[in-house]
Amino acid sequence: MVILHEDADDVLQETFLKAWRNIGRFEGQSSLYTWLYRIAVNESLNFLEKKKRRLLFFSSNHEEEMARYVQHAPEFDGDEVERRLQRALLTLPDKQRLVFQLRYYDELSYEAISEITGTSVGSLKASYHHAAKKVEQSVKEE
Repeated sequence: MVILHEDADDVLQETFLKAWRNIGRFEGQSSLYTWLYRIAVNESLNFLEKKKRRLLFFSSNHEEEMARYVQHAPEFDGDEVERRLQRALLTLPDKQRLVFQLRYYDELSYEAISEITGTSVGSLKASYHHAAKKVEQSVKEE
């Protein structure tokens, strides 16, 4: 979700700190995996929102910055199709990108994503469908 490895480290650290501080509140209504995943998702979305606000303050476009990074970063050593896919994902709204990544890359079921995000399965299916169409169109246009 956050693209940069260093940012992912920060989000991961915050996720585990929050889990450690709140383990007493874990009620066991979902699996520990789902609970941790939900914390990580929320931390990722919060991190992205804060980063966008900081970049907007300096009159920069977050998506453009990340697209440039994807284009030139050595850790994105995949073929051109993978780079196009990553750039296309950056054009999606954060929550749509999240649903796409959880379903496409992490291969989670809609039910698991529903538990993680607190969103209905029907909404998730629609969100994934719209995201997939946008990504497909964006990759074709490049």
